[in-house]
Amino acid sequence: MIRLVYAFFIVILVIIMDQVSKAWILDVMNPPSTIPVLPFLDIVLTWNKGIGFGLFQAHTLLGKIILIGLALGISAALGIWLWRTTDKLLLISLSIIIGGAIGNIIDRLRFGAVVDFIYVHVYILGYHFPAFNVADSAITVGVCLLLIESYVRKKSDPNISSLPH
Repeated sequence: MIRLVYAFFIVILVIIMDQVSKAWILDVMNPPSTIPVLPFLDIVLTWNKGIGFGLFQAHTLLGKIILIGLALGISAALGIWLWRTTDKLLLISLSIIIGGAIGNIIDRLRFGAVVDFIYVHVYILGYHFPAFNVADSAITVGVCLLLIESYVRKKSDPNISSLPH
């Protein structure tokens, strides 16, 4: 049971960090502007009506409801996985992802879009990397930790076979 308290603490911590950072940005960036931080990093205020990387823009109420429902469904599935796991790294990974997802769900419910504000000047083949936020970062870190956990588990269990070549 203590593991679930630990997971809950991580989820709440991610949500708080995300929502406090967004509240600060909304306060400081009114009206919207650009704050250069480093030569490759700016703070900007943007609104993302889609999912990660600005994909699947939802401009209608139905689209917003679908995105919120999808995020809630994924969070619930991850929560069930979290409830069943005893692996510490998996618990941390899932908790971070759930916290990030809930942070973005809160934005969609409050504003109809997600507040993004971290802009890293990365250009690949003429495409620029979109602005993101603390919740997006948490989701990315959580997924990377999931991949690491999966790799470590596979290496430590000789009964797990790899896919055919």
